[in-house]
Amino acid sequence: MPHSDGPAPGRRALRLLSANIQAGSSTRRYSDYATRSWSHVLPIGGKRTALDAIADLAGKYDIVGLQEADPGSMRSGFTNQTHYLANRAGFAYWTHQTNRSVGGLASSANGLLSQLAPVEVNDHALPGRVKGRGVLLAKFGEGDEGLTVAIAHLSLGASSRLAQLSFISELLSDAKHAVLMGDFNCTMEQPEMAVLFNRTRLQPPHCQVHTFPSWSPNRAIDHILMTDTLKVSKLEAFKAAFSDHLALSAEFDVPLGALTVKN
Repeated sequence: MPHSDGPAPGRRALRLLSANIQAGSSTRRYSDYATRSWSHVLPIGGKRTALDAIADLAGKYDIVGLQEADPGSMRSGFTNQTHYLANRAGFAYWTHQTNRSVGGLASSANGLLSQLAPVEVNDHALPGRVKGRGVLLAKFGEGDEGLTVAIAHLSLGASSRLAQLSFISELLSDAKHAVLMGDFNCTMEQPEMAVLFNRTRLQPPHCQVHTFPSWSPNRAIDHILMTDTLKVSKLEAFKAAFSDHLALSAEFDVPLGALTVKN
C-alpha cells in the first residue's frame, strides 16, 4: 500500500501491530512442530531472547494486539508475557485475556499493549466446538465517536469460525470507528468472513499480506480490518522472532474525536 502524505486536519496517525507470538517458541520449518514440540510445554528454547526481539519490534507502535501470549504457565517460566513485553517495550498500558490453560503446563492469551489510555476494556469467550478462544475489546475515546480495537484468535474449523465471526459482528455492529485484528486462521476468501462485512462497517483490506508460515509465507491468515471511517496508508509484515506467523502492521489515521476523553 502506498504511503499517504500524513493525516488530514482533524485526524491523527496511528500505528498498529498484530502478532501471534507462539508463546516465544521457535518454529522455522514444518518439521519443528514435531521435533520442537517440547518447547510448547517446557520453559526452555530461548523464549526470553525471543520476547526481547518481539519487544524491540512492538515498541515502534502505538497499539499492539498479541495472540498466543502465555499469561504465566510452566512453559513461560511463569512469566506473564504480555506484562513482560509491556515493560520491555515501554508501553504505558497493558491487559490480557486468558483463553486456554492446560493443567498449568501451558496457557494462551490475547494481549493488548498501548501507549494510549483505554477508557474501557472487556473480554469475551468465543463460541466454538472446542472452547478456549476469545476476543479482547478496548475502547478509546468516548461515546459513539470512540475508537474500538478488538483482538481475536479464531478457530481452525470453518463452522466454529462462522459462529465466532457472527459473535464478533454483534459486538461491533454499532461501532463507527473500529479495528479488528488477529490470527483468523483463514483467508479473506473464506465464506464465513462475509458475516463481518455484511453486519458491520468493517471493510476487506485493499491488499492481502502473506503471514504464514513465517519461513515461507504463502497464506494471508492474519488480518487488520478497519471500518470505512479509518484511512489505511500501509500494511506490512515483519518477523516476530521465530514464531510460525509473521507480525502484521498497519498505519492509518483516525478522527481526533475518536480518541478524545471529555473531562
